[in-house]
Amino acid sequence: MTNTEIKIKGVEALMASLGEVDAERFIALIQQEPFDYTKWQRSLWEGQGLEAISKDAMSLREKKLK
Repeated sequence: MTNTEIKIKGVEALMASLGEVDAERFIALIQQEPFDYTKWQRSLWEGQGLEAISKDAMSLREKKLK
């Protein structure tokens, strides 16, 4: 996937999840504040084991397939 394709899919995912207005607000917030993606990613699932993360991922996948 190219960088442009990733950007398009990312914006589409934001709009599908948040709606157009809140997706735009989210992007504006990210641009306004310094954001360390690596630090955020490390703390995203803090305290959860691999099994719990996997279970959550499978549950989300099942919901998408329905």
